[in-house]
Amino acid sequence: MFRLLSAPHLAKWSATLTQCSCQQSRSFQYNRPKPALRKLLVANRGEIACRVLVTARRLGIPTVAVFSEADRHAKFVGLADEAFCIGPPPARESYLRGDVILDVARKTAADAIHPGYGFLSENAAFSEACAAAGVAFVGPPAAGIRSMGDKSQAKAIMSAAGVPVVPGYHGQEQDQARLESEAGSVGFPLLVKAVSGGGGKGMKLATQRSELADAIASARREAAASFGDDRLLLERYITRPRHVEVQVMADKHGGALYLFDRDCSVQRRHQKIIEEAPAPGLPAEFHAHIGEAAVRAARAVGYESAGTVEFIVDVETQDFYFMEMNTRLQVEHPVTEAVTGLDLVELQLRVAAGEALPLSQDDLTAAGPRGHSFEARLYAENTRRNFLPGAGRVLRWRTPATAQQFDHTAAIRVDSGVSEGDTVGTNYDPMIAKIVTHAADRETALQLLRQALAETQVAGLPTNLGFLQDLSAHPAFAELDLDTGFIDRHRASLLLTDERVAPEVAALAAALWGKLAAAATSQGRSLRGGAMAAWDAADSKRLWHRLVRRLPVRLAESEQQLELQVTHDSASSFEVQVAASEPPVSVQHLQLTGDEWNAEVAGQRLRGQALLHSHAGEQVLSLWLQGRCHEFRRADPTWSKDANATASHGQLTSPMPGKVVKLLVSEGDAVSRGQPLLVIEAMKMEHTLSAHAEGIVQGLSGLHVGTQVEDGQVLLRIGEPAAAGGKDAEGGVAAAVGAVA
Repeated sequence: MFRLLSAPHLAKWSATLTQCSCQQSRSFQYNRPKPALRKLLVANRGEIACRVLVTARRLGIPTVAVFSEADRHAKFVGLADEAFCIGPPPARESYLRGDVILDVARKTAADAIHPGYGFLSENAAFSEACAAAGVAFVGPPAAGIRSMGDKSQAKAIMSAAGVPVVPGYHGQEQDQARLESEAGSVGFPLLVKAVSGGGGKGMKLATQRSELADAIASARREAAASFGDDRLLLERYITRPRHVEVQVMADKHGGALYLFDRDCSVQRRHQKIIEEAPAPGLPAEFHAHIGEAAVRAARAVGYESAGTVEFIVDVETQDFYFMEMNTRLQVEHPVTEAVTGLDLVELQLRVAAGEALPLSQDDLTAAGPRGHSFEARLYAENTRRNFLPGAGRVLRWRTPATAQQFDHTAAIRVDSGVSEGDTVGTNYDPMIAKIVTHAADRETALQLLRQALAETQVAGLPTNLGFLQDLSAHPAFAELDLDTGFIDRHRASLLLTDERVAPEVAALAAALWGKLAAAATSQGRSLRGGAMAAWDAADSKRLWHRLVRRLPVRLAESEQQLELQVTHDSASSFEVQVAASEPPVSVQHLQLTGDEWNAEVAGQRLRGQALLHSHAGEQVLSLWLQGRCHEFRRADPTWSKDANATASHGQLTSPMPGKVVKLLVSEGDAVSRGQPLLVIEAMKMEHTLSAHAEGIVQGLSGLHVGTQVEDGQVLLRIGEPAAAGGKDAEGGVAAAVGAVA
């Protein structure tokens, strides 16, 4: 049981222990007047802005939202009592304009600002500006942000406080020669990291000396673009590390707690994708030692509010080393809320209002974590292209029927700032939602996560939903084979390149394609009636034969190419030839009501949902069946006089919207298979585009460093190598993309 402190300054706290009806576990809740805050301004957007606004509303605190022109109709804007536009879409002209945000605070008489995460949340100058304006910054003081934001200084402070640190170079001398010299002392493999970095940005691995110069150059560019600071540090790379972090909370009265730990080892591009609490498979004394080290870290910098101390844990020895401290609320804070029963945003607001923490470390330790919790991050990204960020309009967004939003007591929780119809673009982080589950133990919580992912539907843009399903169902994940190399180690089974769709699914897709296209045509066609009505009927009636249509498609998940032949027996019955060597598959009694369908496929009764839409110049059929989404694509059947000249097999197209930051070839250059051609920056991450085969570079004249490109835009052509000079050769070479981040 939680025990309330008896100290006089906590006498006014009233706490009750309740039972979570679905899991019979303890939950700590407050029954207290709202914090002494007059009005709260939320200086952020999207999911985290919604998250803060929901808690503020529950506490009775009036709220103010600020938004860019791109977010004018966003979900979080409607949740606030007042809302003000602060500038154009680029963050540097809106969400990073601390002066404009403080001006809104003055105009609205807001006496507190919650920065969320990202943007200004770890900006010491903004924290100081808030203090100077008499506005409470819901976060740590500037000194704490500054000392932890400089990774070299942070490691020196941690070492002095008795917190273990990874061997490396954290010095001020930043010239190339000094870094290369220190790298020799640190030893390979090593990590080159941005001093002001975070979220995997500005972090590069050099496994040997020959890779060091490129790693330094790339890390500098990313660090400068993301943080305005190109200073670097070097660290020994632990070959099999787990990423374990500790949630801390501190008040203005000297109180500091650790709220258990989290495992964030499953990552792509050094960014977390599935987190869980508590960190599994570790002994009780480990949890106590790492938690105590985190509190020492917080006290060493006079910390206040919520923060996260991140550690690298050597899988072989279970030794842990300080990595960094994030001086803000973390994206993955819901899993800590689930296992403690605490609303961390409420605690932040109460600490900012000058209240003391309501419980001691002994209270938390005696109670222990309440069960287990997972969080899966749903991103707009292309997993088949090394998790490249995606963009597009959210045409369908469905969450589990039992899910609750922003509710730390829920068994299934979905936190999202996205609504159906919203556009996820390149200006901000591509995260769509966080899907969180909580149960009495890890096995049950993991099963609940699999169920929640199966009941989630999103369409209109590429996402990692299918990958999250495969990841959560992987036997090695269930068996705690955890470290930061998990995805790379199991890439062959997680990202199957030769996966084939079942013939029954392909046949169903072919039948639905015609039905959905006919329904869309009927909706868009004016009702002419009379003698013309027969021409508007989208059925299969023919005088002498049955209607047969050819449908060339590809399966988006594996790039499998299919030549489907659809024979229409009637408006609801079809025979589909999926492969010439196999008998046709029958699809009978196909009924379509809106996006809901049911049919008999090869004699089996099935039901699900489907959506036909367009993306990046292609028609896309999203077909939901038995908890999975199968996505089929085909070229948009639109006529173009240039169709022959722009055959995609000879072109290098941009796999995402972004900006060209480096050109590695020139017009007329001969290139070989796998040779890097150019580097695109998207979401502040660099991505290298390479050639699949040898050829001659053509059509590069309109491209230069700084060019903004769109998803699917033709960047250059690669002509046949036999065409000397490459002036007139048409390409026969595809291009590949790989992330260097």
